[in-house]
Amino acid sequence: MTLQRPIGRTGGTRVKRALGVQAALEWAFRVEQAQLELPPPKDVIEEGFGFGLEYVLLQRAALGCKVDGGQHKMGSYTHPDAEVIAATVAAIPDRLGGKRTAIRVAELARAGMTSDWMPGVVSRCVPLETKRNQHGDRATTIVVGTERVLTRGKWRTVEVLACPVTWRPHPEQIASARRGYDDWWQALDWVRDGLIAGAMLREVEVTAAMPKVRPWGFG
Repeated sequence: MTLQRPIGRTGGTRVKRALGVQAALEWAFRVEQAQLELPPPKDVIEEGFGFGLEYVLLQRAALGCKVDGGQHKMGSYTHPDAEVIAATVAAIPDRLGGKRTAIRVAELARAGMTSDWMPGVVSRCVPLETKRNQHGDRATTIVVGTERVLTRGKWRTVEVLACPVTWRPHPEQIASARRGYDDWWQALDWVRDGLIAGAMLREVEVTAAMPKVRPWGFG
């Protein structure tokens, strides 16, 4: 998807651009280069959409349309809607990961990336170690015991060998990546609902569109 900077008008009527929340985030952070300003107060109780949206509303009312935060742009212009989107991301509540999640959401949006859920990766059982010789790669074996065997009429003691194995990537790595995707998705869902409910965007309309819930399954 190509995100263009201008938002058009038809005659004297302002035309809102309809964007899904992921596209809106990429426009705000990647195209408009909005800055993520994380609110410092610790004593403000988050209810509903929390401190961040209330702060944005107060700032917008006080300043007309410009949300506080443009000072980091060193004089260059950042669209007010992008500032609102960034402020909403900064308000992600602690139950969804708070500042840590906000930073991750912003970084992924700025890079134009989706949270990596390790698509197509399958955990496989492989030798723990291998050695290479003139015959190629061979699994390393270890002695796990001895056995007495009868060979050509004689009892002999032989070593019992085993090949230590592991899972690569480990199933927990895949599960962790998919939990991370789910956390990212939940954060985007919260941001989308906040932007729609807040109705503060003037030239962007955030739609209900969302990334797949569980792209590795049937969700």
